[in-house]
Amino acid sequence: MKLNNNQEWSRRTFLSRSGLALAAGSLGISPFISLGKPDKNFKMKKAIKVTHTDSNFEREPLYPYRFKGSAITEAWQTVALMRSESGMEKIGIGTQGTLWSDKAVFQSHSTTGGNALMYAMTERALQIIKGNSFVDPVTLLDDIFPEVYAYGKKITNNPDLKKTFALNALVPVDNAAWLLFGAENGLKTFDEMIPDAYKPGLSHKHDKVASIPSFSVGASIKDIQAAADRGHFIMKLKTGAAGTQKEMLAKDIEFLSAVHKTLGHLKTPYTKNGKIPYYFDVNERYEKKETLERFLDHAKKIDAFEQIAVIEEPFGEDNPTYVGDLGVRIAADESAHTVEDALQRIEQGYSAIAVKAIAKTMSMTMKIVQAAYEKQVPCFCADLTVNPILVDWNKNVAARLAPFPDMNLGLQETNGHQYYKNWDQMLGYHPMSNASWVQTKDGVYPTGPEFYQKSGGILASSPHYQKMFEI
Repeated sequence: MKLNNNQEWSRRTFLSRSGLALAAGSLGISPFISLGKPDKNFKMKKAIKVTHTDSNFEREPLYPYRFKGSAITEAWQTVALMRSESGMEKIGIGTQGTLWSDKAVFQSHSTTGGNALMYAMTERALQIIKGNSFVDPVTLLDDIFPEVYAYGKKITNNPDLKKTFALNALVPVDNAAWLLFGAENGLKTFDEMIPDAYKPGLSHKHDKVASIPSFSVGASIKDIQAAADRGHFIMKLKTGAAGTQKEMLAKDIEFLSAVHKTLGHLKTPYTKNGKIPYYFDVNERYEKKETLERFLDHAKKIDAFEQIAVIEEPFGEDNPTYVGDLGVRIAADESAHTVEDALQRIEQGYSAIAVKAIAKTMSMTMKIVQAAYEKQVPCFCADLTVNPILVDWNKNVAARLAPFPDMNLGLQETNGHQYYKNWDQMLGYHPMSNASWVQTKDGVYPTGPEFYQKSGGILASSPHYQKMFEI
């Protein structure tokens, strides 16, 4: 049964598919997952009946993080609980990014109001799942997404709601489903949980992952220099300054000049040419291709062009501009909501995908990574200013992606330590907070054998989040 993203998922259809999954599981028949491929990993997997769900959230204050012409000052940490018929109980965690996922919703509501709308969608998903069965998280996401998305359009009063807003709301639910799926089927590691259909795109095992800090629009060059002094060799630099397109371009060009003057002469062992690579994120602020071309012309003028590794999301998602002829790698992020959207972006000449297991769900991320792999388009992991546990959900993906072109390791943006006021306290919520891979060392995360053996700690329980459901 094929569904489009605008179809409302009926409870009767969900029950029908759940019943089929239950029957298939009892017969040892593998259900079909995305891309129409049967997965050997799901053979003999039992259907998991969810008998109880619950949710909660915490509000975490931020130092202002400026992008998309606005700023965020708070991030809700949402948690979703699922209990199966066998008594197994798992808690999934998410971080809400309302401005990143849909600027229109963010700007038309208060900070609390926008977060409350996304949280209501998380709760709605749990209501749909409660009392029903699923065999694997990927199919579960496919099943519930249409109804959650339709519900989001209704409560936000926005018929053009971004699909990423719904996916962001589903992250804690999807994470809980993966944890429950693994526990119910005796899977001990993240590697064991990756479906065969998606293993090719997640087959590397880097011993290091680049730790990429992020600097908001208007960031101090001194702060960028300090990050380089700490060993960071690639940094996410937000452009798309506030103001008119003319004012924005002038500020962005000035920023580029300052960055190149500060970093252009530095050396790193992690790139083929030994130079510091530049990673710019425009967050859809450029309205015309010509504006980006003027920015690139200036980069050529000051001899910075060859050091631009990637420019992320220069245009809005409704802009059909072809970008494959700019001479620089253009990446899709928030516009690549789903695997179908990612493939459309690739057709438009986008030659990299910023994937976010912590913002678009692990299930959707696996689909996108595999589709990009088959198209020979590199991926890297971007952040959503998430908590320390979710950093390691993302890290499990980043460590298994193919090396980014002209580099010799996986890439992962992580900026929570820069913007959460209570970051050190939040580190204490991580069940393996003292593990070697949790902290950045000389600009990278060490992801050696222990990281893979323990799946970065994401399968372990966090006492802090468990207490949120104690009576």
